[in-house]
Amino acid sequence: TEPRRFITQLRAMLRASRYGRMKILIPMLMNAAEVDQALQLLEQARRSLDDDGIAYDRNVPVGGMVEIPAAALALGLLTKRLDFLSVGTNDLIQYMLAIDRSDDTVAHLYDPLHPAILAVLAHVFRTAGKAGIPVSVCGEMAGDVALTRLLLGLGLRQFSMHSAHLPDVKQRVLKTSLADAVPFARRMLRATDPGRLQLMLDKLNA
Repeated sequence: TEPRRFITQLRAMLRASRYGRMKILIPMLMNAAEVDQALQLLEQARRSLDDDGIAYDRNVPVGGMVEIPAAALALGLLTKRLDFLSVGTNDLIQYMLAIDRSDDTVAHLYDPLHPAILAVLAHVFRTAGKAGIPVSVCGEMAGDVALTRLLLGLGLRQFSMHSAHLPDVKQRVLKTSLADAVPFARRMLRATDPGRLQLMLDKLNA
């Protein structure tokens, strides 16, 4: 809604790119048109720096956040335009389940093991894999060691989390057999009962 301010921010990011590796991540995407608009503004920022004779990395990767259900459904169009994806599970779960975690009356309904959530994650990982672009997960799911093997089984290979969770998640990754986790995760995708899913997750982590 404020393209001039956005271009200023993009210029700043591009200028910083000359001092080290960086990526640009576009949040709250809903459709391919928003990606196209952002990329057009990025090109304007590049031309502005070129006109000013300012050096920058011309190959900064541009990715998109999948945190709105519409983005997950339009993923095939997004993967044609972006270099990488990041799934924001906190927002995605809230929007998909129509709950607010800050509202105590409905916060208990926040459920990362909901069958719809698992199905969407599997869809995102599979679609990104077919498109040949990397996808990561950020949010509480990425740092929850109880979900590490499930996410690996669903196809995730990149995790983004608070540094406090790194040691436990790393150890769980190192001790995980994909040969076991992948078919187990597929069985969990076919389950529909929340209680059954939790029991299956406990067995996967045993």
